[in-house]
Amino acid sequence: MNTTDTSGRTAGPTAAAEGDGPAGTDGGRRGLLHGLPWLVWRRHRTVLHTALLLTVVGCAAFAYQRIGVQDFLHTHGTSPGLDGRLVNAFQNHYGSVFNGDLEFMQYVPVLIGVFLGAPLIAGEQEHGTVKLVTTQSVSRGRWIAATLGLPLAVAVLCTTLLSAVFTWLWTPAHQLVATGDWLAGGPFDSTGPVPVAMTLFLTACGIALGMLIKRVVPAMAATAVLAVVSGVLWAERVRPRLGTLRSVSYPYDSDSGPRLPFDAVRMDDWVSTADGKLYGFGTCVHSDAEACRAKLGIVNRVTQYFDYGQLAGMQWRGAALLLALAAAVLAFVVWRARRRPL
Repeated sequence: MNTTDTSGRTAGPTAAAEGDGPAGTDGGRRGLLHGLPWLVWRRHRTVLHTALLLTVVGCAAFAYQRIGVQDFLHTHGTSPGLDGRLVNAFQNHYGSVFNGDLEFMQYVPVLIGVFLGAPLIAGEQEHGTVKLVTTQSVSRGRWIAATLGLPLAVAVLCTTLLSAVFTWLWTPAHQLVATGDWLAGGPFDSTGPVPVAMTLFLTACGIALGMLIKRVVPAMAATAVLAVVSGVLWAERVRPRLGTLRSVSYPYDSDSGPRLPFDAVRMDDWVSTADGKLYGFGTCVHSDAEACRAKLGIVNRVTQYFDYGQLAGMQWRGAALLLALAAAVLAFVVWRARRRPL
């Protein structure tokens, strides 16, 4: 974190913050950043510049794709028929494009957590520059605020813009993308507030792991592993519980099946009695099935699902949970940085 001026003398982070280094020059003071924020930007400028560039390119690509999608929807309509021809036509035209977009949006929080969060403090510890900072006149509180504040602000800005533009692209065609499965097909984690909250959570975890491990590469690896594990838990344990399942009942011997909205996500199937008592879908399927069903009183089949109208509420609940976890992790980082030796 040391810088050297043209006269050859060394200026530490404190001098830079107070005007003796490059950040304190007249040009630096007239700029948007100076002092510690300028120093943090300069230390991590490669990753931050890359994040901003990818955001601009991603938003431009999404906006361009929307032109073609809107033209397709204007020509063919937005309501899929029962024969699936519109879905197939859309998949032939834009299936691979949206699959790539969804993968990109799902990787963004992981990449930011690994390449920005993990090295943020671990890099300072590994190179020993954090010790220099904490022995200068700059307080630990001021240093940790600058170190965390600017990168997290850039991460929020980038993911907010990407999520907003991709949501703008996806919403008109939501019935056709990923065959309408907005819960498990990727759109849930790629639109609305979820990408922003997931980015903050993984970045906070990366920062904490880096501070504890004190080595950049192991911290990045640990953050990547944590992202995979948390992604599995999120998909299997958390996401399906963010909303209240809706149910539709129909006669057990019906040939038509449940009548669900096309953009509904089917979650589970049961059999039930007339008064609504549920049994597993495989109940009474052996040789004496009719006698078994008569004994238990099973007369209906029940399908549970999430409706598309529940998407926004589920996303905000999930985002609130992720933000609460991120805040707790960041609080731990600040506490440890101020109370314990780095």
